Amino acid sequence: MAQPANPSGADKWSSLLSRLNPIPGFAEYTGPYKVGTADVEIPVSELDSPAPAPANATDIETIQFRIFYPAPPEAQGKRITWLPAPQREHLSAYIQFLGVGQLVAQAVSFLPRHLHYTYIPVVKNAPVLEPNTPNKRWPTVIFSHGLGGSRNAYSQIVGSLASHGVVVICPEHRDGSAVKSFIRIPSQQHRYFVRNTRRDVPYRRIPHDPNDETHALRNDQLRIRLWEMGLVHEALLGIDRGANLTNLNKSTPSLSQFVGQLHVQEPGSIIFAGHSFGSATMVQFLKSVFYAGRPELEAMTEPLYVPSRDSSICKQITPRNITILMDMWCFPLLAKTTKALWDLPLPVYADTPCPTSSTPSPGGNALLAVESEDFHNWTEHLHATARALSPCPSQPSVAASAFYASGVKLAEPHFFFVERSAHLSQSDFGVLFPWLMFKIYKSEEPERALRLNRRALLQVLRVNGVAVARTWVGDLVDGVEEGKKVGGVVVGKGVGGGEGGESAEGEVDDVKDVKVVKDKGPEDGIHDDRAIFNRSGHGVVDAWRWIDIVGMGDAEATVENVHGKDDVECVVETGDEAAEVREPEMAGVIEPHATEGTAVESH
Repeated sequence: MAQPANPSGADKWSSLLSRLNPIPGFAEYTGPYKVGTADVEIPVSELDSPAPAPANATDIETIQFRIFYPAPPEAQGKRITWLPAPQREHLSAYIQFLGVGQLVAQAVSFLPRHLHYTYIPVVKNAPVLEPNTPNKRWPTVIFSHGLGGSRNAYSQIVGSLASHGVVVICPEHRDGSAVKSFIRIPSQQHRYFVRNTRRDVPYRRIPHDPNDETHALRNDQLRIRLWEMGLVHEALLGIDRGANLTNLNKSTPSLSQFVGQLHVQEPGSIIFAGHSFGSATMVQFLKSVFYAGRPELEAMTEPLYVPSRDSSICKQITPRNITILMDMWCFPLLAKTTKALWDLPLPVYADTPCPTSSTPSPGGNALLAVESEDFHNWTEHLHATARALSPCPSQPSVAASAFYASGVKLAEPHFFFVERSAHLSQSDFGVLFPWLMFKIYKSEEPERALRLNRRALLQVLRVNGVAVARTWVGDLVDGVEEGKKVGGVVVGKGVGGGEGGESAEGEVDDVKDVKVVKDKGPEDGIHDDRAIFNRSGHGVVDAWRWIDIVGMGDAEATVENVHGKDDVECVVETGDEAAEVREPEMAGVIEPHATEGTAVESH
């Protein structure tokens, strides 16, 4: 078909999207369980908030989250689209997120293709599989999204966890960081027509200038996020107890199937995870709750979140809560007004014994952090991250002695990065837009980035006593320990690289050949993936590298202050200030913003 001689902006973007996203599909999850999903939106008025609502949350009348969970093998039903409803508005928002003008974005969003037909491999409102864990409850994770995210934007990571026997709760934040969100107005839900029954929360683009004004704007967002997290926790307790909560999302007929299924009542049981701004959210939330009432925080003139000490969330947060931080963005943690929080260690390092256990704190053993190469190569930021992951963030560098508390050696964190990966590789964007990720961010093999993250997430749960299913043999193609038995076959050191292992069932040239033994069965893989946490530095797993934080933290960065044409002053920044120097330069990595001309030219 002939192309228009003078294509419009909408035509150009339609053509570009067609190239970037040829109606992709997601592969089935690699765990042994089917995955179900439910969409939930509960009025705030029905929940007992642990802390007062922030002043900027007046119009946020509900909390919203999607649940991913293990489902029975016979579960049948509809799948859900990756774009939440209403699809056209969300597609328009994503196009604007990339920097396209609003009118062009709206025009392109009318085209019924591309992301409209991308489905997530889940069964909508499937029954919950009966837990086969020792306590007869499913491990439960709360996952916070980053800038431009949504409750669906990390479906590959969170859905995979669900396929291995974990329930994952994905809140959609209403602080202006979601690509777009809609709030159902509880008092208007009796209306027949949708108009005036909801209000929208558009994406809010905030500058990346390292100054007090920008920090104040991010703190305003964090106040909403932390308040929402407390409400989500209350909602989970209520759902598990069978409380009579109203779900305004009528596409989910009932929440009764979750009663007594979630491991959320026991202190220290919930797993907290996030990506980018979501990781920063989890750090500030865990610290604000765990250290509530401490003199250091009571002295803060502008606290982010002050829960009641008698609240259920304060009982939940202990040193034993597993914490997973994916490409944590440190800028929101470095405000001068919240320095008291920054200086305190994550709860996993607290030397106070868990109230239900006399065993010492797990230290870094309960802390997983995975960086992209984008963030790993941001040197000053990497040093700030190392301090945040240490027992003494207030110190200028991480000393080996910091891991000794009361004569007990605390474990160092599981800290790794994926080579040739981008900041967005841990979300669904890498799989949805592989050409774009390579062209702009030089990211390679998006499936590998997700695969390696998946292995690490499962292993950190195992080493902390959380019962999850095996890591599938197909996910081990990047490397596994020599002599490890996989699917009935002992693989050799050449897995992913050359030499094979041998067993009574035959010879194996590489791990891919092991797939023929079984096909995603319950035992088609390994239950202890020690290779993914290997710290020898010998590259047991391809494209996966350990980061040793001891000795890190004391980075320097040079800033040029231009006072006139021939008057340029070079200032060397250290510590927290050094971590912020390149923030404006990295803005396009954290928050993609391609102009229309640039994007079309790239095509």
